[in-house]
Amino acid sequence: MFKHIMVPVLFDEGHDTNASFEMAKALAGKGTKFTVVHVLETMPSYMTAGIPSEMLKGNRREAEESLDAAAKGLPNAQRIMMQGNPGRSIVDCAAKYDADCIVIASHKLGMADIFLGSTAAKVVRHANCSVHVIR
Repeated sequence: MFKHIMVPVLFDEGHDTNASFEMAKALAGKGTKFTVVHVLETMPSYMTAGIPSEMLKGNRREAEESLDAAAKGLPNAQRIMMQGNPGRSIVDCAAKYDADCIVIASHKLGMADIFLGSTAAKVVRHANCSVHVIR
């Protein structure tokens, strides 16, 4: 079984973290460490220029609260909030914290994914550890 499982989460109505958490628990061995990760995607400055800083801080605070609540779904899970490109950030974080498995949810592929690639696809292609994709 795995020693350190990382579970990236997304907070929108289309993503259910329970399936990812249940799979992470199933893949865990005795003493497995869990890390729940959320990536705030970096927005270009021309998009954020007109947004009040209080609103941006409030959105980040809400994401942190959601991450804290989500992390309670796994025993003794640490939480990590990052900002950047989601695919690259998840892969880098897994390497930095020596995760040996990433459990990531994915949506059904569409035309945009064929050309651009989903976050899960990027993680599968570039991670240096096992990746379990939940559909």
